[in-house]
Amino acid sequence: MTTTNAPTKPPFILGIAGGSGSGKSTIARAILNALPPGQGTLLEQDHYYRSQSHLPFEERERKNYDHPEALELNLLAHHLDELKQGIPIERPTYDFSQHDRVRESTTMHPTPIIVVEGILVLADEAVRSRFDVRLFVDTDSDIRLMRRIRRDLEHRGRTFGQIRKQYYETIRPGHLAFIEPSKRFADIIVPEGGENRVALDFLLSHIRTMV
Repeated sequence: MTTTNAPTKPPFILGIAGGSGSGKSTIARAILNALPPGQGTLLEQDHYYRSQSHLPFEERERKNYDHPEALELNLLAHHLDELKQGIPIERPTYDFSQHDRVRESTTMHPTPIIVVEGILVLADEAVRSRFDVRLFVDTDSDIRLMRRIRRDLEHRGRTFGQIRKQYYETIRPGHLAFIEPSKRFADIIVPEGGENRVALDFLLSHIRTMV
């Protein structure tokens, strides 16, 4: 069932990938902030991690969250199809402090611009085929690591020991195996993420023409 405020033409869908801490979220927020109110929607891949409620917390902590199998990417692809058809979706919500989904979902309505952001959104063929433009944010590994440490300490309730262990066991191997190779599918590669004002201004100029 469509809503009365659904877009009259299919949304323009932009996919933004890149390593953890590369600046994907900065670019996504800049795009949405530059649009008129109600014209843009952010769909974050992180909310599509699979439910781990069947596992005790200690086992949830040890799961590899940097592998495509940790995500319900088929559901993300399905939700993009529904939004493109003007159908609202019930997006799952993930709690990183508990390594699990919460019961409450979030209703999201179609808008003219939909930004999809996540480390693996270009690694999955079904998801990336839904994008009108594919963007990869390419930032040096040391910068990404420092950003990741700060984010996980301040916003995700992790200790430094947990962050270090996860980085060496899953984050770095996952980046080399899945994220870095997905760069070849990008239409646009942006060095240094949100710090690259020239690339960001160029991207915003193009997206504004879509509204």
